[in-house]
Amino acid sequence: MTVTIRPATPADLPLIADLIRALADYEKLADAVRFDEAVLGAKLFGARPYAEVIIGEVDGAAQGFALFFHNFSTFEGRPGIYLEDLFVRPEARGSGLGKALLSQLAALAVERDCARLEWSVLDWNEPAIGFYRKLGARLMDEWTVMRVDGAALERLGAGAGESA
Repeated sequence: MTVTIRPATPADLPLIADLIRALADYEKLADAVRFDEAVLGAKLFGARPYAEVIIGEVDGAAQGFALFFHNFSTFEGRPGIYLEDLFVRPEARGSGLGKALLSQLAALAVERDCARLEWSVLDWNEPAIGFYRKLGARLMDEWTVMRVDGAALERLGAGAGESA
């Protein structure tokens, strides 16, 4: 069994879309997937890419991906890599592909002088949490994720420039 990791190209867009949908199914969030494939492609491979994707293959067949982007730590004064999505198809789990994807991201973080590699995991996903812990990751229990989206984002953005 041969595991390889490669950067995604624009030709991989249908594959990336399929893997995102498969991840959403696994996470029981299929109804939350709303992307337009053309817009996704423009955001990943256009003039100003907002994220990067690596593809994981087992014996030449694409079986997983990682989508990531840079964030920045003011305390460290250096960038980090934020892993938005990591997914390995069920038939390829146990092949070492998940570890290979994360190892590639760690190598990129070191190469790019990043202070850290971080991501979120659903609290019910015990298999993933156990896997990440075995790789040396730790839970950041003292932090709570916050989000503004949809109509609330529109309302908040409409108030830009107003004084409090």
